[in-house]
Amino acid sequence: MTFLLGLQIVFCPIFGTCNMEFIVYIYAILGGLVAGFINTLAGSGSLITLPILMIMLGLPAGIANGTNRLGVVLQTIVSVITLKKKGAFDASNHYWLIVPAVMGAIPGAMLAADMTDESLRYTIGGVMLLMLIPVLMNTSKWLKEHSDDGHASKKWYVILAFFFIGAYGGFIQAGVGIFLLSGMVLLAQLTMSHANALKNLIVLCFSIPALIVFLYNDQVDWKLGLLMASGQMLGGWSAARFAMDVKGANVWIRRLLIVMIVAATLNLFGIFDLFKTLLSA
Repeated sequence: MTFLLGLQIVFCPIFGTCNMEFIVYIYAILGGLVAGFINTLAGSGSLITLPILMIMLGLPAGIANGTNRLGVVLQTIVSVITLKKKGAFDASNHYWLIVPAVMGAIPGAMLAADMTDESLRYTIGGVMLLMLIPVLMNTSKWLKEHSDDGHASKKWYVILAFFFIGAYGGFIQAGVGIFLLSGMVLLAQLTMSHANALKNLIVLCFSIPALIVFLYNDQVDWKLGLLMASGQMLGGWSAARFAMDVKGANVWIRRLLIVMIVAATLNLFGIFDLFKTLLSA
């Protein structure tokens, strides 16, 4: 609430209104814009949108988790259409990766929908803490150095791995792109460029049934979700057209991502509240 009051001070003179609901909507769009920008350059955009929805916009963990899927679906639709037009991938030979991911996403989303807000809040905080490891290790660079051309490996354990990746994506979504790239490059033996293009299609395919599960459980805030999604699409478009040519942009975006993850994790685990209590004692 303190954060929203700060936004009120900033935006009231600009827009000529101090309506709190209007200020929240403005922040949803701006938050989505930043997340879309970061997602295009560094990935893991849900590590930004989930804290924004939960901490800054005040949504319960379950509704934030469901609302986040709107932006994911709309943004990946734009990505898939763009990549398909450019001939970046051919999905016809990779249904064996898509199908198990979709099958895993449904129980994953159902599990998340049935969890209490407190349990889900701590789970998301724990996942964010774990996701610091690949972010700090610069996993994307590591994958590029070890990826080879070759035929996809249709082993049973690869299919099983994608079922669990889909389950994770349906459950939380945050950071699932890193797992997908790891699975496609290291297990399915796809090239990095092919895997990165196919990743968007797989995320789209398992995010749609996951979104339906959250809609069924009335865990989607349509207003905030659509407003944030509009910002995400604009942010992704802006990053693709302009920021990719800025030297060192990925370095700064990754640093911002690390700061956001640490801050969100501390907040979700109540560390900031503990410090406030100790300081006021």
